[in-house]
Amino acid sequence: MQGLFATLPSSAQDAVYTPPMPRTRKKERTAQGARLARLRKAAGLTQVELAEVLGVPQSNIAFWEQSDKPPRSDLLPKMADVLGVEIAELLNLNGGRVTVQRSSRPPGKLRKVFEDVSRLPRRQQEHIVRVVSALVMQYEQGRQ
Repeated sequence: MQGLFATLPSSAQDAVYTPPMPRTRKKERTAQGARLARLRKAAGLTQVELAEVLGVPQSNIAFWEQSDKPPRSDLLPKMADVLGVEIAELLNLNGGRVTVQRSSRPPGKLRKVFEDVSRLPRRQQEHIVRVVSALVMQYEQGRQ
């Protein structure tokens, strides 16, 4: 053997790479943190995506999902809007019920895609609407 491996002992040369084990959670989520995580996942967002929308580091999202400390009050309205719920549900002011607010706007990733599409020229928007409509129709026919 030549190069880098030539300096390794023969046992190291024959070693098989084993990937690292997945990270395990050190402590259980609190009820508040678990609620935030459920709402985020229901909106189809990762911690990184939610952090980008809110303009905070991903570590803040992870912290809020692990602790009983709620997000800062200045972030609550935007977070509730992005997750498609009321602020009271984020703070558990409704007796522990978690119900998704039914609004005319889609939550999470879907809303971001629609916002991105709305900035395109009208012709491209119409093309995207035709494609999405065809996909929805195909899905609906497959369910019947």
